[in-house]
Amino acid sequence: MSEQRKHPRTALTLEVKISHHAMRSVVLLTRDISESGIFVVTDSSALPPIGSVVEGQVQGEMEDPPQVQMEVVRVEPDGVGLRFLTDD
Repeated sequence: MSEQRKHPRTALTLEVKISHHAMRSVVLLTRDISESGIFVVTDSSALPPIGSVVEGQVQGEMEDPPQVQMEVVRVEPDGVGLRFLTDD
């Protein structure tokens, strides 16, 4: 499979709280991050399906971290790929 990513990934482990109206909030670990999104390690059933929009918030790094909207774009056996949604 050829690599078609626009932005390089950087291995980074952070705790991220993921929220969605159809589920309880969960705190998951990231595997990597890029300019356009993150990959969180989880059982694929822990997050809503591809196309769903979730809220994400980094935990423990700052006093009042912003919440970021992300779209579920990829589900793999070991986790889920989330794309940052922007206003532009």
